[in-house]
Amino acid sequence: MYRSNIASRAARWSARHRRAAILGWIAFVVLSLAIGSAIGTQNIADEDAGNGDSRTAERILADAGFPDDASEQAFIQARGDLRAGDPEFQAAIRDVESRLAHVPHVAELESPLAAGNADQISADRSSALITFEIRGDDEQALERVDAAEAAVAEAQDANPELRIEQFGDASLEKAASASLDEDFQRAEFLSLPITLLILVVAFGALVAAGVPLLLGITAVMATLGLLGPVSQLFPVDEAVSSVILLVGLAVGVDYSLFYLRRERAERRRGHSNERALEIAAATSGRAVLVSGLTVMIAMAGMFLTGNATFMSFAVGTIMVVAVAVLGSLTVLPAVLSKLGDRVEKGRIPFLHRLRRNDGESRVWNAILDRVLRRPLVSAVAAAGLLVALAIPALHMETKVPGSDGLPQDLPIVQTYDRIQAEFPGSPLPAVVVVESDDATGPQVAAAVRELRSQAIDTGLMNDPVNVTYNDRGDVGVVTIPMVGSGTDDRSIEALTTLREDLIPGTLGQVGGVDAYVTGATAGSEDFNEQMSSTAPIVFAFVLGLAFVLLMATFRSIVIALKAIVLNLLSVGAAYGVLVWVFQDGNLESLLGFESNGGIVSWLPLFLFVLLFGLSMDYHVFILSRIREAFDGGMSTGDAVTHGIKSTAGVVTSAAVVMIAVFSVFATLGALDFKQMGVGLAVAVLIDATIVRAVLLPATMKLLGDANWYLPSWLGWLPRVSNEPEPEGAGA
Repeated sequence: MYRSNIASRAARWSARHRRAAILGWIAFVVLSLAIGSAIGTQNIADEDAGNGDSRTAERILADAGFPDDASEQAFIQARGDLRAGDPEFQAAIRDVESRLAHVPHVAELESPLAAGNADQISADRSSALITFEIRGDDEQALERVDAAEAAVAEAQDANPELRIEQFGDASLEKAASASLDEDFQRAEFLSLPITLLILVVAFGALVAAGVPLLLGITAVMATLGLLGPVSQLFPVDEAVSSVILLVGLAVGVDYSLFYLRRERAERRRGHSNERALEIAAATSGRAVLVSGLTVMIAMAGMFLTGNATFMSFAVGTIMVVAVAVLGSLTVLPAVLSKLGDRVEKGRIPFLHRLRRNDGESRVWNAILDRVLRRPLVSAVAAAGLLVALAIPALHMETKVPGSDGLPQDLPIVQTYDRIQAEFPGSPLPAVVVVESDDATGPQVAAAVRELRSQAIDTGLMNDPVNVTYNDRGDVGVVTIPMVGSGTDDRSIEALTTLREDLIPGTLGQVGGVDAYVTGATAGSEDFNEQMSSTAPIVFAFVLGLAFVLLMATFRSIVIALKAIVLNLLSVGAAYGVLVWVFQDGNLESLLGFESNGGIVSWLPLFLFVLLFGLSMDYHVFILSRIREAFDGGMSTGDAVTHGIKSTAGVVTSAAVVMIAVFSVFATLGALDFKQMGVGLAVAVLIDATIVRAVLLPATMKLLGDANWYLPSWLGWLPRVSNEPEPEGAGA
């Protein structure tokens, strides 16, 4: 008999009270959306998003009372032989200034023609910068920047002999947000029909294909609604909704596939609808529960990073997985009970004929037969291939992308590149925040002057060095342009020199003064340092808890340890492919990107927890079927053959859905999301083929009964596997 468990009891209740279960789920989703819409989502404050000294600096700035204005620049460059001293060039500068001066909310306009502003003209005098501020907070600046951009565009039309463009905080944010919004809309638009198409091919029937998709969509919707009240306690990153969509659709579809395929298989064996549902709940339902717990454990590892963005990702992903598991154990059995054999309605005749009646895959059967005939050769070959794929990861370099992470065909990015070429370091300077009881006092002022002098002398930093103070006079801000792109080796060298040599030797010598460096380069380096210090803790937490859960689930140390090793091989191979493609610059034209020589800093750790969690879905599902067969009296070899052959079809279908959804993200223009899409798609492909179809069965065949080894002193662990129903019972 299949032992009763939480999943089977939940399914039994839902099948008997299906009206209440279905209407309850609909009410849950609608109520969640209504609450979320009414409360709204609280995003992480800018000053709380970073790490280390740069976060300290941003928090000081946030409390210092500085005007929350957006810094902008109008860039004027000769197209021919004109130079800044020529009347036509100077007339164009005055034209831009005049137009900007009449734009509401534009202030602090600094002309390159004014005395003392010679540093706003390039060394070869072919370019000039007009700097100004747009009053207002971030949201107001985004609304008000349009008028300034329109004025600059009018000046460009009036002066065609010059290039006149705008770049700054608000204009960059506006262009980047518009590009990302367009990308995400395309991703969301493509994800759902692609998923439905794959499910139609997998099931050969429209109704059966629609059930997993509906569960995934409603799980995502409910989670996005619940995120509102939760975010009031734990503010979230703006990107968390995209992560919830990505994870929620993947696990929601996976869990439905596991459940629905098993229920259909039991119906083909002759069981009644009710009995088939009970068996599916006791087996696949239990696998869903264990898989969900494993995924949530993996996601919880992000809480240990100490980074607000990662912690918000942990909140969002744990919530959507929990909601998907809840739906799989409650509303899914109710829907299947209601539909009965009508779940096969809307059959696609041609597709339906391609499916085997026993649910097994001819292709994977042929592969598995060969793997099990030569398990040692298969295991060595598969492991060797994964190690070879992982080798490039040994020289992985991480960085937080600046403008190089945006689509390079964006006009604003091209403007940035031109400004950077003429005024190195100007768009992304280091920002030194000086805190003292009297930041304007003579000792601090003298130290700031010495800091500027020494910074220029290093050759790693440039003029103009600007100094401003808040109204209270207790915080000063020193902006220092640095050489390099902001994330390359020269910029990092400049930052290190500033932090470790220049500041300690100048401001550090004045009593009662604290100085911290922020800015794009500092934020990137502080994030990298934070990830380096916390990654071992996250890895140990995820691997340790997953080991304990798997050992308890399958009552085997060997199974748990092997699951960890196989998943690490998958992740390592995915890392290696990422480095080979994006860091080494291969397949640039195919994937539509330009390599910046590194991997996005947040990606390796995020990929680890996400891939480890998602790949365990397959592992738990397959091993549950193998353990079920073994407990039913089969030998280990026969149980492995039966378990993998009977699950190959559903694992392949689930993997194809994930690969398709992740591949959509690989088409986005932003480099970080492109890397995430490729990394996830490649990892799932590797995991569902080389690992699950070759390495797992080969190693289990080699180990034989040793797979189920559990020391006697652990015999107290609860038995959570299910013995199969005697043939024909309950039919």
